Amino acid sequence: MIRVLLIALALCFSFGAPKLVAAQTLQDALQVDPGAIAQPSRRTVGETLDRLLATEDPALPLLLERWQGRALYQRAADGLFFYAEQTADGFNLFDITTLEAAGTAAPREVAALIPNAGVRGVIASALIEFQLTDPDPARRASAVAAIARDPSADYLEPLRETLAEEDDPGLYARKERVLQMLIARFDTDIDARVAAISALGTDVSTETRALLNQLLRSTTAVGATVPEGVNIAAVLEPGSRALSRDAAYGMLISAGLAPAPVTPAQIREALIANIDGGFVGGMPVAQMNTDAARTSAYDALAASGTVAPRVTPADMDAALAAHSFWSQYETSNVQITDAAAAALASATTRVGLFQVADISLDALSLASIYFLAAIGLAITFGVMGVINMAHGEFIMMGAYTAYVVQLFIPDYTVALIVALPAAFLVAAIAGIALERLVIRHLANRPLETLLATFGISIALQQLTKIIFGTQARPVTAPSWLSGAWIYNDVLGISWIRIAIFVLALVFLALLLVILNRTRLGLEIRAVTQNPGMAASMGINPDRVKMLTFGLGSGIAGIAGVGIGLYAQVTSEMGSNYIVQSFMAVVVGGVGNVWGTLAGATLIGVMQKGIEWFNPSNTLAAQTYMILFIIIFIQFRPRGIVALKGRAAGV
Repeated sequence: MIRVLLIALALCFSFGAPKLVAAQTLQDALQVDPGAIAQPSRRTVGETLDRLLATEDPALPLLLERWQGRALYQRAADGLFFYAEQTADGFNLFDITTLEAAGTAAPREVAALIPNAGVRGVIASALIEFQLTDPDPARRASAVAAIARDPSADYLEPLRETLAEEDDPGLYARKERVLQMLIARFDTDIDARVAAISALGTDVSTETRALLNQLLRSTTAVGATVPEGVNIAAVLEPGSRALSRDAAYGMLISAGLAPAPVTPAQIREALIANIDGGFVGGMPVAQMNTDAARTSAYDALAASGTVAPRVTPADMDAALAAHSFWSQYETSNVQITDAAAAALASATTRVGLFQVADISLDALSLASIYFLAAIGLAITFGVMGVINMAHGEFIMMGAYTAYVVQLFIPDYTVALIVALPAAFLVAAIAGIALERLVIRHLANRPLETLLATFGISIALQQLTKIIFGTQARPVTAPSWLSGAWIYNDVLGISWIRIAIFVLALVFLALLLVILNRTRLGLEIRAVTQNPGMAASMGINPDRVKMLTFGLGSGIAGIAGVGIGLYAQVTSEMGSNYIVQSFMAVVVGGVGNVWGTLAGATLIGVMQKGIEWFNPSNTLAAQTYMILFIIIFIQFRPRGIVALKGRAAGV
């Protein structure tokens, strides 16, 4: 009755039909039984709502909202109800219908009404139907979300009626999906339910799959034969994966169709209870020190009718063979369960496809990060043949540069724009300094270069700890990078990851332009191919190496800005990417931009794929990936995209 009246009132408000003259005001309706308002219960709140609905007062939704939110007050002197605003001296009172000021009250003159959780739930249900036609889209969305959380047949018609009036496209789609779920579960028309269930097969949301699983919920049963007229989900075979032998026999015991096995403890108790003159079951008690002896004595007692006989494996097999086991759907209609099974299979297939797409997006995102971290290393390694173990610290410098910039520029968007070139400049200067002061003096001595850069890596980490401390520092992303792009409940990716992917594409294009369209690029390619010939053509290999090292280090700094947007900025953060950077360079092909891109993509895809198979152990993913790369370079030592000619050393 309450629901019907609510629907009528909601439609009246929604379509602007002429209002009938109210028989009484909200205050009058409340005063009929003020005790039911002050101390309501689930038993009495229905009658109170009926009286309030009979007033047909447009102020009723606000009253219900305030009552549910514990913002309705009662004045002790006359029992009248008001809204109240607390002041320093007490409360300002407002009329519940007109919202006009209705005087003041001291703190002890009024009391807030505090309905219990059950009453608030009933009021909330009534409010939902009003909120479905509320002018505020946010309130309508909140009502639809509440229906989805706690679906009920009472919401089916109100939601159906308000769907045609919905002018928000996103909210219309949400209402339509929730309506399909209500129809699938509660509609009295079987054909409509089947059609709605079939339509849900294209929906991969968690709530839809939960609904389909609920429609397919089944219970196991046992009997002499499988009954007729029951919606059977499956006939079960004892000893199969679906029903173990012990579980099947346990069902027989629970149904009173078979005796329970005698336990060793019961055998022992029975033997003790039947000791007679030092003998039990015709055997001396002194010989009762083995299971076989106790079992034999117990069988002798059972043969004489003293105790119940044991249930042997043969007895269990015979009992299981004499009975049938099955699972039956709780939903009795076969059409509904068949449609639900088909829809769930379709949804499951789609979930699998979207999971593959989601993993692929994560893999591409990770590959873009590895590419940014590795491309600078690829350039310096390809031109100079230097294994720079301090490359990760240039990434760390870029991240800390972004942190420092944000300290002085509070606008995170502007700070990010400033941080990118600043990180490039800081890391490039540090790289040039490292090349001028250390690496150039260790030319053609790879082992000494590796050890020197490894020591510099440790020194830079310690220096960073002295300057910034050991605590992780934040690099805050702008508001437009917060959140994530969500396609559905399965597929989604954060905007920061998308931004890093775009950043990687931008720098890939810039690098290709620099290497192929500028004089510096021409000189880098010449020195990479043949340093001696390049020098004879007037190119200064020493200068090119310095600029190349600065370029590679600067790109690492920019990578640090991108990584710092989502990862913790610490002095050791570069160490997390140095191994993957080297692997991307080696697998892709030394000194080749496209090779580094291919290597980073392969490593990103592999890592995400391995983590998907073993999500609880990321260390295993690293181990398996290294093993794969060791095997890979045995068959293709020059990488995926190998250099040719003199640059390849042939």
